[in-house]
Amino acid sequence: MRQIHYWILVLACALAFGACSGGPAELLDTAQLEERQFNTAHAVELYEEIVAKHPQSKEAEIARERLQALQSPAQ
Repeated sequence: MRQIHYWILVLACALAFGACSGGPAELLDTAQLEERQFNTAHAVELYEEIVAKHPQSKEAEIARERLQALQSPAQ
């Protein structure tokens, strides 16, 4: 039984650390989800992170477009 608890703990840690070090696709997915949930401030943070850490990626291009849309005054 103790071994099962150990492996559950190892798996939980791996999942937690994996979520923190997402690539541009994972960050973009999360930013888009935050935007759909009207959490614009967090979406902007994530879009900015994508642009800063992965400036040449296709996700950065999308992030730049979303940042521009979110930061422009409402029409």
